Order: sequence, then C-alpha cells, then structure tokens
Amino acid sequence: MKIKPLNYQMETGFTLYQKNKNQANLEGIAEEFEAMFLNQMLKQARDSKLSDALFSSDEEDNFGTMLDQERSRSLAVKLDLGIADALVRQFDKSKSE
Repeated sequence: MKIKPLNYQMETGFTLYQKNKNQANLEGIAEEFEAMFLNQMLKQARDSKLSDALFSSDEEDNFGTMLDQERSRSLAVKLDLGIADALVRQFDKSKSE
C-alpha cells in the first residue's frame, strides 16, 4: 500500500501523512516521527560545536541541515531504536479491540 503525502513541511523538511486507519499508514507516521527525533538529535549535536569553522557560511549551514535530514531518514530505516515500534503499539487500535 502506498502512503500518500498530505503536505511537505518546509521548516522541518518532513512530510505529514493523511489520517487513515490502516497499519501501513500508522507505521509510516511512526517511522517519520523517529526520523524527526533523530533529526533533532543531529541538529543539537551540530549546534553544540565549540567554535565556528574558519570558512563557515549560510550555505554550509543549509547544506548541513539538509544532510542531517537525509541522515535521520536513513538512520530511522536502518536502525531499530524502538521508538516507531512503541508508537505503533501505543496507537494501533485494531490490536486492542
């Protein structure tokens, strides 16, 4: 089943999905949340640098932000942190009924 994106969030770079009551959509949203969580961790790590680079610029910062978004998506798919699984278990109403 293909997940249809509702809209693309420019400030976060992530896609919000339509609300459907199917398992694939819930798992997609949970994976996206896990990616957003990882993105925040990477963003905080990048912001906590001890000093500015010699040739730092806005373009480099923008590229770093985009790179962090893609890394967080890749890590969310490849690593099993358990956040997405916990969200699916918490919000899956078909298993509790």
